[in-house]
Amino acid sequence: CVVSVLTLFFSLCFLYSKTELYDMCWSLKDGLRDSLVAAAPYGGPIALLREPHRRSPSSRPQLEIYSASGLSIASFPWKSGPVVQLGWTVSDELLCIQEDGSVLIYDLFGSFKRHFSMGQEVVQSQVVQAKVFHSPYGTGVAIVTGSSRFTLATNIDDLKLRRLPEVPGLQGAPSCWAVLTQDRQTKVLLSNGPDLYVVDNTSCTAVVPPGLSPQVGSIVHMCVSFSYKYLALFTDSGHLWTGSSNLQEKFSEVDTKVRTPPKQMVWCRRPKSQQPSVVCMWDRLLLVAGVCNDTIQFPVDDQCVCVGELDGVRIISSTHQELLQEVPLVCQDIFKIASMAPGALLLEAHREYEKSSQKADEYLREIKEQSMLGEAVRQCVEAAGHEYDTNTQKALLRAASFGKCFLTDFSPDSFVSTCRELRVLNAVREPSVGLPLTHTQFKQMTLQVLIDRLVYRQFYPLAIEICRFLKIPDYQGVSRVLKHWASCKVQQKDLSDEAIARAVCLKVGDSPGVSYSHIAAKAYECGRTELAIKLLDFEARSGEQVPLLLKMKRSQLALSKAVESGDTDLVYTVVSYLKNEMNRGDFFMTLRNQPVALSLYRQFCKLQEQDTLKDLFNQDDDHQELANYYVSASYREKRLETRLSVLQSAVDEYNKAKNDFAAKVTEDEMKLLRFQRKLDDEKGAGLLGLSLQATMEALLALGLHKQAEQLYRDFKVPDKRLYWWLKLKSLAEKEEWEELEKFSKSKKSPIGYLAFVEVCMKSHNKHEATKYVSKVTPEQKVKAHLAVGDLEGAADAAIERRNESEMAAVLSRCSASDRLLMDRLNRAKASTAKK
Repeated sequence: CVVSVLTLFFSLCFLYSKTELYDMCWSLKDGLRDSLVAAAPYGGPIALLREPHRRSPSSRPQLEIYSASGLSIASFPWKSGPVVQLGWTVSDELLCIQEDGSVLIYDLFGSFKRHFSMGQEVVQSQVVQAKVFHSPYGTGVAIVTGSSRFTLATNIDDLKLRRLPEVPGLQGAPSCWAVLTQDRQTKVLLSNGPDLYVVDNTSCTAVVPPGLSPQVGSIVHMCVSFSYKYLALFTDSGHLWTGSSNLQEKFSEVDTKVRTPPKQMVWCRRPKSQQPSVVCMWDRLLLVAGVCNDTIQFPVDDQCVCVGELDGVRIISSTHQELLQEVPLVCQDIFKIASMAPGALLLEAHREYEKSSQKADEYLREIKEQSMLGEAVRQCVEAAGHEYDTNTQKALLRAASFGKCFLTDFSPDSFVSTCRELRVLNAVREPSVGLPLTHTQFKQMTLQVLIDRLVYRQFYPLAIEICRFLKIPDYQGVSRVLKHWASCKVQQKDLSDEAIARAVCLKVGDSPGVSYSHIAAKAYECGRTELAIKLLDFEARSGEQVPLLLKMKRSQLALSKAVESGDTDLVYTVVSYLKNEMNRGDFFMTLRNQPVALSLYRQFCKLQEQDTLKDLFNQDDDHQELANYYVSASYREKRLETRLSVLQSAVDEYNKAKNDFAAKVTEDEMKLLRFQRKLDDEKGAGLLGLSLQATMEALLALGLHKQAEQLYRDFKVPDKRLYWWLKLKSLAEKEEWEELEKFSKSKKSPIGYLAFVEVCMKSHNKHEATKYVSKVTPEQKVKAHLAVGDLEGAADAAIERRNESEMAAVLSRCSASDRLLMDRLNRAKASTAKK
């Protein structure tokens, strides 16, 4: 890692790193002083409102929106009332909460979207403090008024205001408070002097954090983690208490030696980490405290803003932006001094290999001797994903690529996906884009959401390049980006219908997967009917008109058009619509008139609605498919008796369908299940549910040869296909060489005797392998002698057969000490060539 970019802190039981993300592109004369600042998580945009309480009409505050790298996106004077709090929704819309309880919503580019009120009673008492939070229900807003009452809106897109009960003894705003989301319920945790309360919909309950120091007078600051699972409380005595957010468990209590309440407090924790920590920030001081009762202190700029992320904390100042996070264990294992982790050894081996040093082989041998080469490759790939520096990424990935060359059963999927994902991440991290996502955040966000965010920010070319690079199907990738662009275009009110239709046609053209009817539907929703008609004129495929037809309640015609289009997704859409609009009988009758739609619906039911699928087969008297349904259903049954009953139903239906083969196979399956249950009861073998081959392998491994032979006879298992191979491998693995010899003499081997030689050599038993060389057919004699290392015997067999290719194979195995043998072979080879 580059020292100027990454700083490591060796404390808190684990390593913490502070990575420089950006030198901010903005030019803030007064820094972040006297400003409301809100930054969205997942590398989101930054909103900045200077002097928010300025009330002079002649000099209004300025609301500015920047990318995470400090590039200006929008800026406009604030003409509404005083703002108490700024915040971002999960879809990157800006919330501005005013003193009168009004919440104004703007998009990323500063365009006003809508507004709502937190209640009429708030207008009189005024909002004192407010918070924007995210819950499973969406983005929420919580406020506390001058009358000391809390009001919550858990989802601003489905506004339902909840006024919480009064808090006893509370005058004005509490000392500190936070919003908790627990058990699908949103609550408020607040401190009023020495008292701590949890307020929900119906009650206000006093609580006491377990293990809180008795010398604490009051709680002056609190924060919850990104996942709402953890809580941190800062007391007037300078102690920082951490524990679970349900106040049932205490993690630690650290004396920070600072009694002044911090300006900000944010959790810093990686997913699945056992060492969560809390970041506290004062003027020019940032302190990290964890469950190890240890702290890290380092200076910061005069004005900074901490933004809690899924796996760390972003620290934003007027000049730069950094990411503070716990170093992943895999990175610690690889990069710590004198590490002997497999990944560290592989990285060092590759470095030596690039120097053409023989030490590379020594490191590789050390890894292989521990059988840890696969783990070494995995560690390097995983660590590369966590690294921010591109040079470190390349070094780790090259080491992984070097290591996987020596693996025979390595799956390259994780390596390839990590390489691709890092190229995407490095592209969006560029200051011109300004999305400083970590690999953990990217995986949590998903690729589709990332593309949506690029589209929302109008980075259409980059979004299209990413879709093409990752080979995303058109309907999910390029076409979807173009669809977003066109949907945004039709909403531009300053352009005429003719101009928009022409621009959309020129840009979209005949791009596969882009439906003009979808764009027309968006125009129709915006009230631009004429534009929708013009766009539909460009639609050459009738099936693409279906969504609008559904909106027009022309469902029967929509189904016909969907079937004609051949678009299965479209057919599913119409069928789903019909299912909700019609009663069950009419719905089935409608599908019977459309065989294609009926077939697709059956496929859907196989995955989602098994009972409906059964009803369809019964109605059509389709015994074959009904039997197949019963077979599939049997695998979902846990009890053997029930499973056998369902399989018997399948046999009956196969007989009705006159499918004798399927009926016989199903009966064999029932027979095998009963056999497995019997052995499980008698021997405790754990065979139930295994295939016939797996059952025989398990029986042989357990030494139950008689039972294996019974299966072999009962089910007429072919000698060559299964039984001989299975028993041969089983006896060799258990090193029962006498039994193996008896088995070879029981009758003529249907798989030949070269297999016996090879299996014995695989078990490193040359003595046993030699016994079977003489039994090998003449065509395989040379291979058998070579397998046991008998060059003389191989040469004799090759010369006797006068086979040039076999002589060449023996010659290739000879060394300089075998000069006489080589001369003999060369003479025989020359003699054969002349003839």
